[in-house]
Amino acid sequence: MGGGSRMVATLRMTPFLRKILGMNWVLVFVMYGLLIFGVFMIESAARHLSVSKEVLGQFGSAGAYYAWLQKRWILLGSVAYFGAAFVDYRLIRWLGIPFYLVSMALMVLAMQQDDAVHRLTLAGFSFQPAQLGISSGILLIAWLIQDLPKIHRWFGAPFIRIGIIAVVAVVPFLMVMKMGDMGSALVWIPVSIVALLIGGAPFRYLSFMALIGAGLIPLLYFIALPLVSERGPERIDTWLRMMRGQEVDVQNEGYAPHKISIAVGKAYWKGVGWKASAEQGSLHAKGFIPKDTAHSDYIFAVIAEELGFRGSLLLLTAFALLLIQGLFIAFYSRDVSGRLLVSLVVALIFAHVFESIGMCVLIMPITGIPLPLVSYSGTFVVICMMLLGLVQSVWIHRNARQEVRIKSAND
Repeated sequence: MGGGSRMVATLRMTPFLRKILGMNWVLVFVMYGLLIFGVFMIESAARHLSVSKEVLGQFGSAGAYYAWLQKRWILLGSVAYFGAAFVDYRLIRWLGIPFYLVSMALMVLAMQQDDAVHRLTLAGFSFQPAQLGISSGILLIAWLIQDLPKIHRWFGAPFIRIGIIAVVAVVPFLMVMKMGDMGSALVWIPVSIVALLIGGAPFRYLSFMALIGAGLIPLLYFIALPLVSERGPERIDTWLRMMRGQEVDVQNEGYAPHKISIAVGKAYWKGVGWKASAEQGSLHAKGFIPKDTAHSDYIFAVIAEELGFRGSLLLLTAFALLLIQGLFIAFYSRDVSGRLLVSLVVALIFAHVFESIGMCVLIMPITGIPLPLVSYSGTFVVICMMLLGLVQSVWIHRNARQEVRIKSAND
């Protein structure tokens, strides 16, 4: 009886152990490597923030306090990561509609709050619901594109697929633009393009939409953008004038891009050193990098200045490895839903990395967007880890259907 019970327990544990052993460990190690790297850089980037005397007495500095907060978010994100990884993504995708509707309702609620960045505070947690809209849209698109054609073949028509992706993406895009978060809204563009490509939109449709989109750019820039964003046109105009070598007032609208690009460009190979002082030549210590957002939106400027080109290169290599692993997992996905899910997560992370780093090296206008897994961004860290957990779930369960067939054959 005792031996039989132990054997039964062992057999029951086998599927769970198989999932652990079957994880993509490169993805795990790179993700946690970026998270740990981010904690150290947040401690340096946030050390000039103003905090209470009680916080200073307990942690010694504002940087240590924000690094501790980031560790708490990482612990919460780890629960979300492994929870999403070990549950079959085909079950999680059914949460797409309720998750999407809840995120839209939260964004409407945030728009009514008297907050400059449209944050909500629920159960003691402060977050921006704009990020929830993007993640929920990814889940919903991955579910609808695969399962709606099963209801009726009419839903599998290219025009209907394009319409589904457009409706799911345009609604939160306009809401986020109305909230003034141009950076988060722009993320929808590459995510939507990848959704169209992976979703099977014919090339002739994509070419036509590209031509129409190019023709609409002047109308969107001169008419639509000023209506939904007050600072967006000014930031784009400042960036364009700087790129053309025209005169820009670096003490006003051109202050942030000018100082940040100098901090990145002057660091050379080694940089000025981690937590460097003003005497060591740190522009961050002198206050030229905006102190209030150095640990979030402008953290790459701090990384580039303190760790130099070698630190920036290491960071970019880690992100490249993370994205390549995502594409590798998407290639081996067992269905369209998994392939879409992983590809859209890769597009989301790539867009954030490109925007966050691009605005610090002047290949993008200032958009104010966090660097995934590295910036101090509260719930966005949890969302990124949850989405990467879904990517891991696609990898772990890629052979689930084959295992069922083998088991049935053996029976």
